[in-house]
Amino acid sequence: MPENVPDHLASGPRVGIRPYTYEDAAEFTARARESKDLHQPWLFPPVSADAYTAYARRLIEDPTKAGFLVCELSHDGEGAEGAEGAGGTTADGAIAGFININNIVEGGFLSGALGYGAFAHAAGRGLMGEGLGLVVRHAFGAMRLHRLEINVQPGNAASIALARRCGFRHEGFSPDFIYMDGAWRDHERWAITVEMTRTP
Repeated sequence: MPENVPDHLASGPRVGIRPYTYEDAAEFTARARESKDLHQPWLFPPVSADAYTAYARRLIEDPTKAGFLVCELSHDGEGAEGAEGAGGTTADGAIAGFININNIVEGGFLSGALGYGAFAHAAGRGLMGEGLGLVVRHAFGAMRLHRLEINVQPGNAASIALARRCGFRHEGFSPDFIYMDGAWRDHERWAITVEMTRTP
């Protein structure tokens, strides 16, 4: 874990969310390499230091984007269980995954498009569901957005299940929507608005 890590913007029982830093390159890219079989053909996060720097720069400097690392929390001085990898370490702050808000539009829209991925050591443990809930609350709170949208390829069952579990509604189907892995891919559209998160 890099030194001078920024504070968590929000935290839950097992994870916190914080911004990317350039110093996260070594851990992020190691975990991305470990997770290649899990991610492809759906995701292609950076696996080299140079690619990570360019990727992180967009999320750090572009006002139409916001990037969040989902990091495990440890309790009572013990490392987060199951956080091994990226050098075999088990430590508070291990990166479990990432959630990015792209195409942030202000004015009458106040919306953004979400993309996310778990790393292999964290998959299936419920950490990304907790992290996505934290990002949604942060987006509708501090960021003052009204709507978040997730576009998912129909065959990506894990991402669709995560969207459903976190309260996103299925809104439609967009053929030939995003150019990925050498072709225009169909996507399902899932979304949540701030009204959907309010308790009656």
